[in-house]
Amino acid sequence: MIVHTVAVLSLKGGVGKTSVTLGLASSALARGLRTLVVDLDPQCNATAALDPGATTATVADVLASPKRSVLGAAVAKSAWGDGVDVLVGSEEGEAFNDPDPGSRRLNRLATALAELDSLSDRPYQLVLLDCPPSLGRLTRSALVATHGALLVTEPSLFAVSGVQRASEAVEAERAEHNPGLRTLGVVVNRVKPRSKEHDFRVAELKETFGGLVLDPVLPDRVAVQQAQGACVPLHELRTAGARELSVSFGTLLDNITVGSP
Repeated sequence: MIVHTVAVLSLKGGVGKTSVTLGLASSALARGLRTLVVDLDPQCNATAALDPGATTATVADVLASPKRSVLGAAVAKSAWGDGVDVLVGSEEGEAFNDPDPGSRRLNRLATALAELDSLSDRPYQLVLLDCPPSLGRLTRSALVATHGALLVTEPSLFAVSGVQRASEAVEAERAEHNPGLRTLGVVVNRVKPRSKEHDFRVAELKETFGGLVLDPVLPDRVAVQQAQGACVPLHELRTAGARELSVSFGTLLDNITVGSP
């Protein structure tokens, strides 16, 4: 039985949404939590960083036919080891990102993920859904299939409006299709230390969204790119920046899993 399912989303590109997904997966791996990353972004960056083995199907096939056999063919062990698997992404997923798909097609991902426990006698304890930076069928399917939504932003001029739009999208999906859905919090990513502008924007976010803004904020560190380029979990790097981020992601993992289904 899956313990936690989290959709990681932003309606603005370039804020490090996939990096947050991978950081949480790294923290889960360090704690021995068996994790599945579902790569819904047609850019497939999470799949590239996790470097899974070859599959005969992808998330696009799962969305076309949410059968257990198709799901099993689209899931592979990542290069990180036995603790993290990938439901591999595909550029063809863009064909499933129509803006008004209807309830039946929106439920296909949830139908497929309900079969996860039958794939192995080692159930997943955490499922992270990496969404594209748009509000089409792919992101909405994730919101229908998940227990909670984690909103990612950066400390920029447009941060408040971006988070507001994402929050409204979560509430709309909760009201229409998934009454159990809740916003787990807002992660502020790529914060530069000793930047007055970034300090101001973080304060602005906290003033607007209150307790939804999660601590700690994530500092801008090159360790993120180093880990992704080497296709290894962040926790395996021994640099000071990697250690700092590892602690931060561990705290965020606690914040989004304690008390959630």
